[in-house]
This record gives sequence, C-alpha cells and structure tokens, in this order.
Amino acid sequence: MLTHFLAAARNSADSRSTLRRAVLILAAMVWAGCSITNGTPSNIPSTSIQTLEYYPHLVKGYQNSYPPKRLLILIAVDSRDLKNIKQEDSAPLGGNPSIGFTVDQNKNVIQRLYSAPLGPIVQKALELSASEAGLVALNSASSEYKSQKETGEDYVLETRITKCWVKKRRGPDGRNGPTWFTNADFTIDATVYKPPFRTPFWQGRSPATYDDPPINASPEDDTGIYDEPGQVLSIALTRAVAGVFQQNDLRMLITEDQVSAPPS
Repeated sequence: MLTHFLAAARNSADSRSTLRRAVLILAAMVWAGCSITNGTPSNIPSTSIQTLEYYPHLVKGYQNSYPPKRLLILIAVDSRDLKNIKQEDSAPLGGNPSIGFTVDQNKNVIQRLYSAPLGPIVQKALELSASEAGLVALNSASSEYKSQKETGEDYVLETRITKCWVKKRRGPDGRNGPTWFTNADFTIDATVYKPPFRTPFWQGRSPATYDDPPINASPEDDTGIYDEPGQVLSIALTRAVAGVFQQNDLRMLITEDQVSAPPS
C-alpha cells in the first residue's frame, strides 16, 4: 500500500508535499510496530471494579448476645492513609475508591482494583452484623454524630475505615500452572455514643487480616480458594465488622446500661 502511495506521489503536481506526508505515515507505522513489539501496551495496568460485601453468619459466637436495644449506625468515613502507595495506584477511578492491585512475579502492577464507595458498604455491613448480635439496627444518612436522637435510638455508632487494602501477587509456577497469593487487611475504628451526651460511651478498634491461601499452608494446599481479590477483602471486612460486636466490654456496657423505653 505504501509503494502505491509513493508512486502516486511522484506523479502528483504537489509531489513534495505528498512525499512528506508519506514519510510521516511511514514513521508512524514504524513507531507503532516497535511499540507493539516492545510490549508497551501490555505494561499499562488493567482495571477491575470488585464486589465488596459482608458475608452474614461467617463469624460465629456472638449471635443474639446483646439485648434488643436500638443502635443507629452512621455512614462509615473513609480515613485510610495511602501515602505509601504510588498516587497512580491509589487514586480513585470515576468515584470508585482504590482498594488494591495485582502484581506479577517482578512486582509490577498489572491490574488496579476498585470498589463502590466504602462508607455505605461498611454501614450496611455493620447493620447486618448488629442484627446478628441481637440489636435493633437503624441506619442514618449522616456520617457524624450530632448529639441528638434521630429515630428514638438508644445508641449511635460512628465509624472510620482506617485500613482497606488487598494485594494479589503471582507466585512461582507449580505443577498446575501459576500460583497466586492474596492478602487483605481491613480495620475499623468505632465509637458508640449515648444521645444526647458528647462523651463517647465506648471506643474500640477492630482489625482483621486474611490470606488466601493461608500463609502456613503446605505445598499440597497452596491453591487459593477465591478467584477474585474482592472476595478475599470481603472476608477481612466481615471479620472486622463482626469484631466490633465481639468486644466483651461493649457487650457488657450495653447489657448493663439502663435506657429509657423508646417513645410509643
């Protein structure tokens, strides 16, 4: 095709201009060919929107251990510190927060991971977990405690997400092909208030870490259970959320606290 173009250019009245265009086209074709050969496009990480959710009844032992008091759950605040992660790997994508990445054997990022906004996800998770614990869970459109009752609640739960990150890495090739290892961390800082008081009724932290496969797995059991890193992070989220209501001191405080009956 380029040969015909050059031949036409020689017969053209404006051959010099046409030949110049031909040379530019040829240079662009050579550059594109080199880029493909050198693998430049493949070095650009892909993106994936992961599903992050709470798994009901995954954590056992605290179900129905609280009295049926009314707990208003605020929208969780995303307070993660991602300053040690490269800006291009931690920046949100179209309103979806970054929650981690996948790396190859050379530790190069090959896929960036995102989820829907974390605040409503964690708020819903806390609502489900509180219900499992035996509390009457209520939700709010606010993320900040305002020292007043919204719906006749006995307590208000204010939370901050201080960790929410997952990393999937490729390991050595095994008998059945590549091996993959995923690590997820999730931490919630929680404060319970008793309206109308501004002084916290209770404060605590609930961290959770999950590895897939387990770090100490034998070579025969080094195959991960989950395909998606978002599933591994969901396990950590579920454990962190349930961990809030597994706190013995919180359970004792609410159980022994005398609250007035809600308005009829």
